[in-house]
Amino acid sequence: MENGFIMFLWSVSLFSSQDNLDFLQCMSAGYSVQKDPEQAAKCRERGNSSFKIKDYRAAALHYSQGVCFAPQSSEQLSLCYANRSAALYHLQHYKESLADIDKALKNGYPSHLVYKLEDRRTQCLKHQKAKLDHHSPALKNLQGPDITKEPSVLPFTFGICPQVAVGFSTEKGRQLVAAERIAPGKVILIDRPYSCVLIPGMKEVRGQETEKGVFGTEHTRCHRCLTQTLCPVPCEGCSYSRYCSTSCQQNAWEEHHHWECPLGADLMAMGVMSQLALRVALKAGLKNIQMAKEAKEESTKSGLSCLNSDCRESSNCNPCHTNQPNPILYYGDSYLSVFHLSHHLSHHSPGMRFLCAVTVATLYLKLSKTGPPPASWDLSRHSRDTSQLPDGAEEEGGISDWSPELWPLGSAVLRHILQLRCNAQAILMLQDTGTPNSSVQSSKEIRIATAIFPTLSLLNHSCCPNTSLVFSTGDGADLSRSDLSADSDNVAEYSGTACGVTVTVRAAKAIAPGQEILHCYGPHSSRMVTQERVRLLQEQYYFLCQCEACAMQEQEEEEEEEEEDGAQNRHQWSGGQHKSGLLCSKCKAFLKKCSKDKGTGFVCIQSACGHHMSYSELSHRLQEIREDLEKAVVLMERERPDEALRLLKRIERQSGLILAETHPLQGELADTMARAYATMGDWNNAASHLERSAVAIGSQYGEDSIEMGRQLFKLAQLHFNGGARGPALSVIPKARCLLRLYCGPHCHELQELQAMEDCLRG
Repeated sequence: MENGFIMFLWSVSLFSSQDNLDFLQCMSAGYSVQKDPEQAAKCRERGNSSFKIKDYRAAALHYSQGVCFAPQSSEQLSLCYANRSAALYHLQHYKESLADIDKALKNGYPSHLVYKLEDRRTQCLKHQKAKLDHHSPALKNLQGPDITKEPSVLPFTFGICPQVAVGFSTEKGRQLVAAERIAPGKVILIDRPYSCVLIPGMKEVRGQETEKGVFGTEHTRCHRCLTQTLCPVPCEGCSYSRYCSTSCQQNAWEEHHHWECPLGADLMAMGVMSQLALRVALKAGLKNIQMAKEAKEESTKSGLSCLNSDCRESSNCNPCHTNQPNPILYYGDSYLSVFHLSHHLSHHSPGMRFLCAVTVATLYLKLSKTGPPPASWDLSRHSRDTSQLPDGAEEEGGISDWSPELWPLGSAVLRHILQLRCNAQAILMLQDTGTPNSSVQSSKEIRIATAIFPTLSLLNHSCCPNTSLVFSTGDGADLSRSDLSADSDNVAEYSGTACGVTVTVRAAKAIAPGQEILHCYGPHSSRMVTQERVRLLQEQYYFLCQCEACAMQEQEEEEEEEEEDGAQNRHQWSGGQHKSGLLCSKCKAFLKKCSKDKGTGFVCIQSACGHHMSYSELSHRLQEIREDLEKAVVLMERERPDEALRLLKRIERQSGLILAETHPLQGELADTMARAYATMGDWNNAASHLERSAVAIGSQYGEDSIEMGRQLFKLAQLHFNGGARGPALSVIPKARCLLRLYCGPHCHELQELQAMEDCLRG
């Protein structure tokens, strides 16, 4: 990537003046990450307000925010720790409460109030002793995230299963292929990210608001291993970063945060991708970067690779991982695997290349002002090309400043930021969306972080993949060696402890020998029409998708080409299905997209009726339904289910005039009505409406989808709570089969299903 190195050097010279750096400083002025005792006091006051109404979870989160804002060894810090210990005590987290008591005393808690902490310590120890032989259910309370100060660590094996081989083709580059038949549910690979960055601002705790909205992922998760926690350990230098334990705090500091901390506001202004690119380079260090660069140059000279060329654009050519020194060589989870991912320099627009180069140059120059580089980056004992260095750049005793010999670091960051456009992977977790104290689980997937996975990047895309992905954070990586059998001849593995994020890839269906193993990059056939998928994949990943799903939907693709706006509207209304899911308001037959006048609306399929409805009219009616549905959800969150139910019944009458039972919006409506009835204890009506919702789920996602598995799990809960023994025992096996297939044998839903079944069978 010689051109990238030149781009970086040019950008550094462009922003070398102080005026330019001052201008860039203004861009990050709105992102303050400084310690602030006044903000700490405000957070503590909000926590006190929540504590008074006995909302101890919200109180703990507010106090934690105060802990992060408070300067070290300040009175505000001691007060926030003390108050948080009280909230944790009421949540029955006695170990964490005791730890906060010690921290409050260590940071100068007012002497005339110490007796309160000592009384609380006595009570915590009393409760701990009483529960010594019992497991506290509070840590697994479904109402909120687990409290994990020290993540559980178990032996863990990373890598690819023996039934899978790393292959290579000129069209797709490296790929994973089944060497033997792979049964549905079989673990294909387990990987961990080389680096990941938390996505700020993602709402994660419903109904518990701060002054600026609900708490986000940055408030509730460790910024290293993504573990959920109510009592984070703050960074000592900034108010933003926080961790689940002292161990994570120290590891993050040594790996990357020592240099990121002074740049916190700048990194937030530049975005997650820029921060992740920098973090990858900082973790690798200059020596690994130089070694990877030399390996690339050596392989290029020997003619073993296509390092400086991108994969040619052909059918389903997924060029995310073709720039590597030996086409079949697999580097495991090392930095070499990350370095040799394709950067697509020639595919990016000139504007994108310029923006990335300027961003990286800015980061490099700001980084150079934070202090000397780490001693481990001294390459005086490692061979390197010094032909481009000015006289005197190499001095005895190592490097004392960010001299030109460290420019390869900036070039590597630029390489990674270009790679991430095609190789970044969103980390998805289930978020509880149910009302407090709900007897029925309700959840949805949210993005909590962006990462780069060395082994997962081997998988090519399909809009209808044959695999499923499940992510685990530091508190959820509890898989054992039995989940992935080790074979030293066939598996590139890493044996260690699961102290962080992992992804487990399972076969979602039977995979025959020689068949490629595929996963979805985002655009899925059950959620998006063909034309839109093709457009997005070409724009972001630079290949034309012709997977099985796209090939089967050629007729739909041709219809969608009539008008791009029509394609977007159709996706909004039909959820990507062949049928619109829309009903004629006159005869109740299905509506179809107009073939005349370039698709200006929908017309009844019954020629005798011929009723026509314009896009604007239909869009207006659907928008009204969705807005009313959102109002009903708000009423439920405010614990007013009777009012919500009245509104939902009115919506049901309106939607029935134009929407079939298979329409996604009808599914959302039925699911919300089921939740309202369940909140009021009407289990039979709740189950009836959830069954209606399952019809829409099956139509949109398929009867064997994970979405259907989660819906059947909720249905089993409703039947169980309502005492409907027969229906519950009928649904439980179906839910178990799907959840085991997609989530594996260790997911907590399977344990709950087993407990329900044991209880019903007596």
